[in-house]
Amino acid sequence: MSEFRYAVNVLPKPGILDPQGRAVELSLPHLSVTTVSKVRVGRRVELTVTAAAEPEARAVVDGLAKELLSNPLIEVYAIELLEGTSSVTAAGAAAK
Repeated sequence: MSEFRYAVNVLPKPGILDPQGRAVELSLPHLSVTTVSKVRVGRRVELTVTAAAEPEARAVVDGLAKELLSNPLIEVYAIELLEGTSSVTAAGAAAK
């Protein structure tokens, strides 16, 4: 068994109102930033899954993203495999 690290990035679907993104966008001119637009604010969830293989671990993360971490009516998600996926790599990195 190996450990696999993932990040699930959740954002409002295109066309869904994003009040937080709008508030950030409206604040940008006060910071003299005029070249940024279409700001969307979401959330990121990082997790570790223990599984025999990466496809099995990804299936677990996909199920969690669909059922728990996002609202499929108003949000979309993307799954990202993070560096240092095995427990051996993670333990070695922590020791350095």
